Amino acid sequence: MNCDAYDLITSSDSAEARRAFEQAVYGLATHRPSTGASLQATLAADPDHVAAHALTGFANLILARSELAAGAEAALAEARAALTRKNGGTADEQVLVKALAAASGGSFSGAIDTLDRGFADRPATFLPFKLSHALRFMLGDAAGMLTASSRAVDGLDSASLSAGFAFGCYAFSLEETGRYEEAMKAGRKAVALQPDDSWGLHAVSHVFEMRGQTREGVDWLENSRSAWSRCNNFSFHMAWHLALLHLERGDHERVLQLYDDEVRPQQTDDFRDMANAVSLLWRLNQMGVHVGSRWHDLAGIARARRRDTTLIFAALHNLAALVAIGDRAGAAELVTEIEEKAMGIGDQARVAAEIGVPMARMLAGLGAPADRQMLDRVIVNLPKIGGSNAQRDFFVLALAKAVGSRGDNAGISRIRHMRRHLKAEDRLIRSIEQSAGMKLSA
Repeated sequence: MNCDAYDLITSSDSAEARRAFEQAVYGLATHRPSTGASLQATLAADPDHVAAHALTGFANLILARSELAAGAEAALAEARAALTRKNGGTADEQVLVKALAAASGGSFSGAIDTLDRGFADRPATFLPFKLSHALRFMLGDAAGMLTASSRAVDGLDSASLSAGFAFGCYAFSLEETGRYEEAMKAGRKAVALQPDDSWGLHAVSHVFEMRGQTREGVDWLENSRSAWSRCNNFSFHMAWHLALLHLERGDHERVLQLYDDEVRPQQTDDFRDMANAVSLLWRLNQMGVHVGSRWHDLAGIARARRRDTTLIFAALHNLAALVAIGDRAGAAELVTEIEEKAMGIGDQARVAAEIGVPMARMLAGLGAPADRQMLDRVIVNLPKIGGSNAQRDFFVLALAKAVGSRGDNAGISRIRHMRRHLKAEDRLIRSIEQSAGMKLSA
């Protein structure tokens, strides 16, 4: 048994595999494009590296594409076989494999529980901590992220290789629960400890955005380009945040430039890239900005994914792209798929039932919450879609737009009031209110 630099105890005797796997974990933490190559190098050095197989499986699941479910299952089978060949492996490896089995079976919540229990006495062990953080993020469990990250950083040695990364997760958790001053302090500490911690950088940018501090936010992101520009497609997301700050400042030309050069430089079908692009173009449309043909590549991808409800968060962004170009048939088909998902079992089936279906119907123009009680229930349930408060703000704004189009000024006021708890008022909510007012007076 060997303990690697990130405190994971493995059964691998290969020093080469250990070094490669540490690089993979570093790549995961820093959002580097080299992570996959590091995993391949690990398995080349030790084909029975259990943790590498487990991380491969989780990587497939976190991408949330229906066709990658088979890859996750294959990685799970390899991990189980490797455990057998390693005489049962270590306790750490057994927990990772058990968690992967739960996640692969459709229960991210079950995987989180397994990781939490398995590493209860070592909550700062970085790989399981980061995996559970990522899964909680996808489930919108901000309270759980904060509890877990608080345990991880409590008494953590600042000399540890993972200290900066753990504080980055802690900062993000604080931000997502509205504790902005503490989030700013923790985020700056994360970056001071580990300048390559883009998640910590990201957390601080969220604070600036939520407080409406656009100049400070732009400066923060521009001054940290040397770190986040080296990321994988997470760099697109960081550019999205930069674009949102410029949008609030009214610099639409700069927003379009960022969209073309940095938010959507590649026509990928990664759901995170799609979410960035769809929500930014939608906001520009609401501000009366002509976006040209930019919707068409998004709609083409959305049309190809119209039967994929692996992740409701992703499906709803695809739906918005179809609606944007007037593809009623494609939108109706996707709404039906979400409704059918709600009849199933597993985490995402529950998400579909509780929030996906009403939100899908609203986005597709098939109706919006008709009374205050229903409206409040939709907003309260919204975190279950997953993502961050900044990402879910797209749905909050779309909901305001929908109720406003029906002449429900009281509904818009209710949404505005609830939104104020997390985010400073901005141009978009005022624009949506003005549009509703003009419609009523027409």
